[in-house]
Amino acid sequence: MSRAFTPKVVTANALLEGDVIYLTADDRWSRLHHEAELIEDEAHAQLRLLHAQSQRASAVGPYLADARPGPDGPEPVHFREAFRTRGPSNYRHGKQVEQSHV
Repeated sequence: MSRAFTPKVVTANALLEGDVIYLTADDRWSRLHHEAELIEDEAHAQLRLLHAQSQRASAVGPYLADARPGPDGPEPVHFREAFRTRGPSNYRHGKQVEQSHV
C-alpha cells in the first residue's frame, strides 16, 4: 500500500546571492517560505519541480521539501527546512537580524 502524499514546496538557492528561495503559485521566486506554493498533489509537485529546474538563470539546486498548511501560508515540517528559513548561521545579518526584533 502506498503512503499518503505529504504536501511540498519547491525550494532552491538564488543563483547570484545564494539566498534560500521558494517557488510561488504565480511562478515567482520568493525569499519567504510562507509565500511558497503549497503543493498537495504528487503529479503537480513533479511538474512544478521540472519548471523550477528550467529556471537555471535564477535558481540552483531546486528540490521538493515537505511542508504543512499554516495560518499564514506553508510552514516547514523538518528542522533542516525551518533552519533554512532563518538564513546563514555564521553571522547575524539579513533574516536573522529581522527575526530577532520580532
